[in-house]
Amino acid sequence: MDLQVGLWQQQSLKLTMTQELTQAIQILQYSAQELSSFLETKALENPLIQLEHSNIKLMDPHFDYTKKSKFRTIERDDKDWVQQIAHKSGSLQEYLLFQAHLKALTNTEEKVIHCLIHSLDANGYLTIEKKELIETLGVKEEVIIEGIHLLQSFEPAGIGAQSLQECLYLQAKRQEKCPIVVIDILRDYFMEFADKKWKIIAKKLNVDIQQIQEASDFIQTLDPRPGSHFTTERPQYVVPDLIVTSEQGILDVHLLERHVPKVQFQRDYYTMMSSYRDVQVKQFLKEKAHDFQWLMKGLEQRKETLLKVGRSILQKQMDFFFKGKGHLKPMTMREVADDIGTHESTVSRAVREKYIQTPFGTFELKYFFSSALNSADEKNASAVQVKDKIVHLIQQEDKLTPLSDQAIVAALQQEGIMVSRRTIAKYRDQLNILPSSKRRRFV
Repeated sequence: MDLQVGLWQQQSLKLTMTQELTQAIQILQYSAQELSSFLETKALENPLIQLEHSNIKLMDPHFDYTKKSKFRTIERDDKDWVQQIAHKSGSLQEYLLFQAHLKALTNTEEKVIHCLIHSLDANGYLTIEKKELIETLGVKEEVIIEGIHLLQSFEPAGIGAQSLQECLYLQAKRQEKCPIVVIDILRDYFMEFADKKWKIIAKKLNVDIQQIQEASDFIQTLDPRPGSHFTTERPQYVVPDLIVTSEQGILDVHLLERHVPKVQFQRDYYTMMSSYRDVQVKQFLKEKAHDFQWLMKGLEQRKETLLKVGRSILQKQMDFFFKGKGHLKPMTMREVADDIGTHESTVSRAVREKYIQTPFGTFELKYFFSSALNSADEKNASAVQVKDKIVHLIQQEDKLTPLSDQAIVAALQQEGIMVSRRTIAKYRDQLNILPSSKRRRFV
């Protein structure tokens, strides 16, 4: 092997990920809320950046889509101040502690019940083992058991359970009109009941299969998450980035920017600081001015890309925007990328956590991208269309003889959609629809 030491010149081209390019990519993929937070941070770092927040108005749910980019708004004034008060509901722990305070408890019992209450999860289930409680509180097991029984006697019914079976059982015992067969099922045959082995249960309990069906209907009225109705979290609202409007039957897409602060240049501050002859001050101003320019460029690129993607989706999914969900066509991000002359990854970043408001509701932009399935005619069906058809078929089925996956395949083939049984099973699972054996009713 001939190894030599020397100097050579070589010319090559390569893409360098500059800080400005990285920032532009980040800005593109930010959602409206993330972009607002990012701009707030940039304004703190750069004194040349000034943010102007628009007065956010509430959208009227009866929005008239026949008028271009004009919202009917609800003005915030003294008359509707009641609507502006945030709703706050008490926590589950507060509700249970209030009930505990009404009981005549010893210091030990109070310590145990408080520990149990603070060991509940958001759904009201007990998440701590008896052994751990004994070691933590230093009390006997009998005291812990008595504390659990006391907690389970509180409202709402089913609170303090350690499993779904126990939760439903506790609720059923509280109801006077609960059939005896329900108690038997929840106590002794819960797993068989969940697996739809009803004939075996009916034989063991010496009852008709119709009584098991009636028990099932009763159990479905119980609450599997009794603690979930108590929350202190504020509701999260979806803020659309794009809106589809119609003017004289012509659809168009517009960018909604009112929820993002407007970025302005601090001209007065820049002029004042420029009067200083200090080299470091001038270098600081130069860097911050450069940073402002790149920020504005990134924001403008984000607007242009979002509008291009939105209008490409509108053009390719025109039937959806005129007729509704059932007319969504298969479409890939590569198709949109080719249409607007950019890379597929750019489209992926642009649609990330972005929403579009349409006459049929607000949708995530990713909703419009769906794979194609074979059909008898030249027009392919999208996965979303097939899922909608599966839901419709199951809603219309005879519950005594529900449709099997193969029967759904045959029904779709009659409509010219070719899909395998395995695909139907996958889509059914994604829709949280049980198989036919577990959807069947006996009465």
